[in-house]
Amino acid sequence: MKKVTKAVIPAAGLGTRFLPATKALPKEMLPIIDTPNIHYIVKEAVEAGITDILIIVSHAKEPIEDYFDVNYELETRLKETGKLKQAEEIREIANMANIFYVRQKEPKGLGDAIGYARSFASGEPIAVLLGDDLIDDKERPAIGELIEAYEQTGGTILGCRRVPKELLRKYGVVKPTAKAEGKVFEVMDMVEKPKDPSLAPSDIAVLGRYVLPPEIFDVIARTPKGVGGEVQLTDAIKLSLEKRKCYACLFTGERYDIGDKFGYIKATLDFALRRDDLRENVLDYLRRINEENR
Repeated sequence: MKKVTKAVIPAAGLGTRFLPATKALPKEMLPIIDTPNIHYIVKEAVEAGITDILIIVSHAKEPIEDYFDVNYELETRLKETGKLKQAEEIREIANMANIFYVRQKEPKGLGDAIGYARSFASGEPIAVLLGDDLIDDKERPAIGELIEAYEQTGGTILGCRRVPKELLRKYGVVKPTAKAEGKVFEVMDMVEKPKDPSLAPSDIAVLGRYVLPPEIFDVIARTPKGVGGEVQLTDAIKLSLEKRKCYACLFTGERYDIGDKFGYIKATLDFALRRDDLRENVLDYLRRINEENR
């Protein structure tokens, strides 16, 4: 079994939930304070041992490519003004990993987007990290936990967490083969975004992290269009159950849905409270707001 060293980050979406900002700026470049959210996604992959990353983009995502590229003019200017630490930080961004790009020609779904990574994968398993799910874990990267599960089981791995029943309609929900015990357990089926919580097979949702075996590309190629007339990754994974087992991995760490406006605000606040240069000012401001609204 080949080691997982390649990751795919789908970033071709329109970001309509953050209009009008995303009319001119890719949603993946929206900052958590002063760092684009896609930076944290790439960092998670790199810390898990990923060396090569393919970002699936659309025609309006050039700022992502610019961000991970070298900017000699900016570096030179920072050095000339004595800002050596900042110049070093800018160069480190360009050296995070070997990053490649491919355009998804039309928005035909997540499964279709992953299909563009076939040549990049070259017969190897891939990690997939969705940009709307920011997972903060100081101990270990979430995708690293999934890679460990893949190495142990050899199956398709879904990054999962238990979520409140009223939120299950937003996610793919897994059906365990038996009682879901431990951190990693086998899955026999999935239901994509159940409209009625009572129809959900469990309270365990798939939250933006996957490790997919090499044959997933053949499966995607024969996956019919599903919800929204698009090729859904969930449908492809269900088809792949015919030949390969699938497992849920309950990753640790704090997960933020930054594709949701409140989730984005929550992430920004929490990250600010962890920074020595911002913590006290933010706390003072929150205390003042709390007193004014009593």
